[in-house]
Amino acid sequence: MQLTQYTDYSLRVLIYLGRHDSGLSTITEIADFYRISRNHLVKVVHHLGQCGYIETHRGKNGGIRLAKPPAEIHLGQLIRDTEPNLNLAECFDQAKDHCVITRDCKLKGVLYQARNSFLSTLNAYTLADVLG
Repeated sequence: MQLTQYTDYSLRVLIYLGRHDSGLSTITEIADFYRISRNHLVKVVHHLGQCGYIETHRGKNGGIRLAKPPAEIHLGQLIRDTEPNLNLAECFDQAKDHCVITRDCKLKGVLYQARNSFLSTLNAYTLADVLG
């Protein structure tokens, strides 16, 4: 399983803001630091704001900052909020499942358990833990 670039950028934004917590940061500043597309970050920042991870301030002296302390931002929830789905196999999505063995397959249960373990591990960590 690989996290999407969207989730990767979400994590990078939060890590940057967690390390630069003395004031407001800008999307351009973050994009330049990571050498990634500002246009991609605009979408990411907007979503992080909607989810309550960051505060956005408009205007000439505007910018963004964390909306809550890093210790209150759980990585497992962030992953759930930024990944479009966590389907490890076709059979996880009934609308797209065309596998002929779905009814009798025992692998699906194993993969569900693996996904739950993955998320459970991430739930044990916060942004504060990865800020170092």
